[in-house]
Amino acid sequence: MKNKREEDDMGSEESGSVLKRQRVDEQSSASGIGNPLVPYNDVDDEDEDFERGKTINGVGVEGSNTQVVAAENGEDEEEEEDVYGQGDSLERRKSQFEPREDCPYLDTVNRQVLDFDFEKFCSVSLSNLNVYACLVCGKYYQGRGKKSHAYTHSLEAGHHVYINLRTEKVYCLPDGYEIIDPSLDDIRHVLNPRFTRDQVGQIDKNRQWSRALDGSDYLPGMVGLNNIKETDFVNVTIQSLMRVTPLRNFFLIPENYQHCKSPLVQRFGELMRKIWHARNFKGQVSPHEFLQAVMKVSKKRFRIGQQSDPVEFMAWLLNTLHANLRTSKKNNSIIYECFQGELEVIKESPNKAITEKKQNADDQNSDQRITDGGTKHDIFTETSGMQFLMLGLDLPPPPLFKDVMEKNIIPQVPLFNILKKFDGDTVTEVVRPRVARMKYRVTRLPRYLILHMQRFKKNNFFIEKNPTLVNFPVKNLELKDFIPLPMPKENERLRSKYDLIANIVHDGKPNEGFYRVFVQRKSEELWYEMQDLHVSETLPQMVALSEAYVQIYEQQQ
Repeated sequence: MKNKREEDDMGSEESGSVLKRQRVDEQSSASGIGNPLVPYNDVDDEDEDFERGKTINGVGVEGSNTQVVAAENGEDEEEEEDVYGQGDSLERRKSQFEPREDCPYLDTVNRQVLDFDFEKFCSVSLSNLNVYACLVCGKYYQGRGKKSHAYTHSLEAGHHVYINLRTEKVYCLPDGYEIIDPSLDDIRHVLNPRFTRDQVGQIDKNRQWSRALDGSDYLPGMVGLNNIKETDFVNVTIQSLMRVTPLRNFFLIPENYQHCKSPLVQRFGELMRKIWHARNFKGQVSPHEFLQAVMKVSKKRFRIGQQSDPVEFMAWLLNTLHANLRTSKKNNSIIYECFQGELEVIKESPNKAITEKKQNADDQNSDQRITDGGTKHDIFTETSGMQFLMLGLDLPPPPLFKDVMEKNIIPQVPLFNILKKFDGDTVTEVVRPRVARMKYRVTRLPRYLILHMQRFKKNNFFIEKNPTLVNFPVKNLELKDFIPLPMPKENERLRSKYDLIANIVHDGKPNEGFYRVFVQRKSEELWYEMQDLHVSETLPQMVALSEAYVQIYEQQQ
């Protein structure tokens, strides 16, 4: 009888343990860690993990559930931990993940394959949460716990060194400890370039070349941009804006715009720092992350694979950056400080009431006659002020006939002739939204003047390009000799002399052409021609021998 009762007691204990383990499995599967398709998210701070009673390798959730079940059944926690092989104390587990300086896998780090220009997404789960880069093969993986993709990759491929792309901490997997080694600082600088205010102030004085890992030399700030697919209109715009010193200095220090949460502002700042960084692993930069932000914010108005106009893109970019950076009290930003000027606009349009009277009189064949349309009463004059970020210049129409040699004549026009549009006397006829005669006069010059030549005209059938060459000076453009300017205040002097710093040109047919840009390097006053990845030094005389489309002039101080 005793043996039978003992067998019954043993059977009841076994059935109780089975039920208990079933409850453990149900709770652990409900937590989502057992499902490999669920995005895995780690906590990077080991101290927080241990305070919550979790282990860093991802098993801690299951262990905590086990302890809850054990407490419900009135069993001892240590016995339950021993069943799953987790009898180590909290202190021993802490010591297991202490940072180490003697990692034996540092020699496997391959800097040749590291590329941090692309979006920080896991290559397996496509999640952007808690992403690590494998420093051996360069691929991105999520998490570092036992069920994570980075942990699995470390076991399958034998790659053991990973960097967290957000915190910049380096870990050894599958062991899980943090690696403390100053030899990894160059990777951190490439991942997140940083500048001090003293370094920013010395950039224009630096004449030193930098060397990439492949042995090629490059100039910081004069690196090529990768054309992902028909994105040359973005590349020339970025290269031009990089020459605007206050704008560049503002975005090189992230603290200046840390209050702004716009992804476009953050990606523009990151791209700016990568272009001017002197410790890059390669001599070119890919604007992939910036283009993704542009596509998202512009709602795919500008996107990869579709050619767009640099004038439209630059106008949209400057206005969007201003809207995100401006303060609530004052409608001001670094964009307006650099590029904003003011115009006085005189608009002369037919008086609407008198025009309607004329039409009624004509319709009714009335003998009543209205005064001649040239009198002042027929014209409504309106004067207003207008702020601008760039000025559009009209080119004279090209000739329709060929010369004696049966070749099309390419006309040339001085820049000063087309600048007369803003002298306050020249009349510009407009049709939309209503027929009117416009006169423009500059009342305040910006620190950086952006001019764009209106080369393209669209009609119902095709886009027509005006090939007129504009003759312009590279240095000492004196505006006061050609357009009337307001008198400066008592303590100020008139600054009306400008130097060219960037010139965007268009080559080829309207629908099939491409863009390139000439930019000046201030440290040596040399000119460079840039077309995507191609960067070469050129002569100042060559800058003026092209079909200029957008120009940026810097005011002489």
